[in-house]
Amino acid sequence: MREIIFDTETTGLDPKTGDRLVEIGCIEMVNRVQTGAAFHAYFNPDRDMPAAAEAVHGLSIAFLSDKPRFHERAPELLEFLGDSMLVAHNAGFDFGFLNTELESCGLDPVSRTRMIDTVAIARTRHPGAKNSLDALCTRYGIDRSHRTKHGALLDAELLAQVYVELTGGRQIGLELAADAADGIVAAATTTIRRERPFRPARPHGPSEAELAAHAAFLETVKAPLWGD
Repeated sequence: MREIIFDTETTGLDPKTGDRLVEIGCIEMVNRVQTGAAFHAYFNPDRDMPAAAEAVHGLSIAFLSDKPRFHERAPELLEFLGDSMLVAHNAGFDFGFLNTELESCGLDPVSRTRMIDTVAIARTRHPGAKNSLDALCTRYGIDRSHRTKHGALLDAELLAQVYVELTGGRQIGLELAADAADGIVAAATTTIRRERPFRPARPHGPSEAELAAHAAFLETVKAPLWGD
């Protein structure tokens, strides 16, 4: 099962009022194990950067001025995303900006049926607790000491670790843990459950050759106890 963990940085909170996406970071996971494949890009927003936004992520217009526009890297981004489920923290925010940028390029938006929101999963797992990315890193003992400001790729890497913990922890490879994880994700979003093929029991009886070899060995045993 391939999933993409992603995060975005923006000029503000609402793409409908002209805020733009300025950074995206994506991490590929297969069966909830990072593969090492990633996509990361900065974008020139062709507008100013509010001081409040820059204080959060540290991306200035001076830094972004020579970066490509979103439409220049959109095909590469879409190729990386493929048709995989997309995991984000407060995913509605990230999907809103991503789809606004795609539509501005004349491209189809990403269906929200592919959205997995880790905030929703965290609220199911830890009702009433703080569910920010920082709080979840603290809860699960994930080191974030190198996170002095928000950064899309860094936050996606942290979120990938949080997502594993939210959906079964480091036992995710065990069947029972995997089943529990699927149930947690399904409670918070729409996803596709994998069909497991029926596997008949393997034969464990001895072969004719093995029976003959065993009988020959017994003939060599002198005064066996079972002969009394």
